[in-house]
Amino acid sequence: MRIDAAPGPVGSSHDDARGPDSPHPVGEPDVVAADRVLPGGNGQTPDRVLEPMLSVAGLRVVIDTPQGALEVLDDLSFTLRKGEIGCLLGPSGCGKTTALRTIAGFTQPAAGEILLAGRRLTTGRDAVAAEKRGVGIVFQDFALFPHLSVTDNVAFGLHKRTRSERDARVRHLLELVGLPDIGRRFPHELSGGQQQRVALARALAPSPSLLLLDEPFSNLDPDLRERLAMDLRELLRKEKTTALLVTHDQYEAFALADRVGVMQAGRIAQWDTPYRLYHQPATRGVADFVGLGVFLPGRLIHRDGLSSVELELGTLPISARGDQALAGASADLRGEVVVLLRPDDIVHDPSSPMRAVIIRKAFRGAQFLYTLRLPSGTELLALVPSHHDHAIGEAIGVRFAADHVVTFSRSDDGDC
Repeated sequence: MRIDAAPGPVGSSHDDARGPDSPHPVGEPDVVAADRVLPGGNGQTPDRVLEPMLSVAGLRVVIDTPQGALEVLDDLSFTLRKGEIGCLLGPSGCGKTTALRTIAGFTQPAAGEILLAGRRLTTGRDAVAAEKRGVGIVFQDFALFPHLSVTDNVAFGLHKRTRSERDARVRHLLELVGLPDIGRRFPHELSGGQQQRVALARALAPSPSLLLLDEPFSNLDPDLRERLAMDLRELLRKEKTTALLVTHDQYEAFALADRVGVMQAGRIAQWDTPYRLYHQPATRGVADFVGLGVFLPGRLIHRDGLSSVELELGTLPISARGDQALAGASADLRGEVVVLLRPDDIVHDPSSPMRAVIIRKAFRGAQFLYTLRLPSGTELLALVPSHHDHAIGEAIGVRFAADHVVTFSRSDDGDC
């Protein structure tokens, strides 16, 4: 099964990708097309959804290689509203950096359309030049000018402003990124985290319509990366900046983005909120890439008006209407399906009659990630509080704790 992002407003295609009756998860707002109106919740005048700030439709990029023409992007389509943070997530070679370069104007597409704030950027030979697109970029290596001070780096794109306006903008941004007292330093005198913040301040200085970030945390250690990701999200919110990030790190994507597009082979397999990508993946390929999990064979049964899936681990009831519709669409004539189980869907319960043997364990501070083997040899993953410190080879009781059931067709081969 393959589902590609279609042109149009965010959520106009993939909110229905897992079945027409699939409801939004608790806490997730409904997403509607930009020309539709949200119903007023208090009898007040409805609010109109903002038009997209960035719209990418049918983007195709082909490059010449010694082996011939290589299609890097194939019908890439998505939208971002003003102030939203989007992310293209995928492994190396999936086309995400090429997409970023094409939006920036460094690479010319063979087909497709890019609109920024309603302005068409790609029109054949009349395409808007990169320096005239009003786009800010934070590169992977930060690309600070080594011969310029921090102040001059941040002020580099402000040459059209007066001296007092430049000084005020630089002071504001250095305070915003938490570096108010380093204006006279040079890049070689800064830590990696400080350089990243200065690069971000420089990109934001001209107040771009769109900020593009090319794996901005890849050169930083994991602890600093997570902290800066949270800081960056807060900063972009304060500046009301629309941004697009590319990364291979799902945790980075989830920490930063409002919308994430999982890419494979030049296409977006699913464009959705981080919550829905994790809990309601459109394909096995997306489920496998986003988060840990295992796929177990099961059989869909209907009894006394209720639906459930029979697994080796026991019977898993399906209560949500959307999950029921999805399971019905996924089942073959014999009712056979494949069920996705995340580590948080399995809990340790000493009183459970179902036993599983610990074959691997990974300490994660507050939790252990156990790899468990059922009597049939099937393996599961489970997150268990770390005060339950069991030995490898020990059998422990386990049971289901799944809030909803995600099923796929047995014929889904795992491609995005």
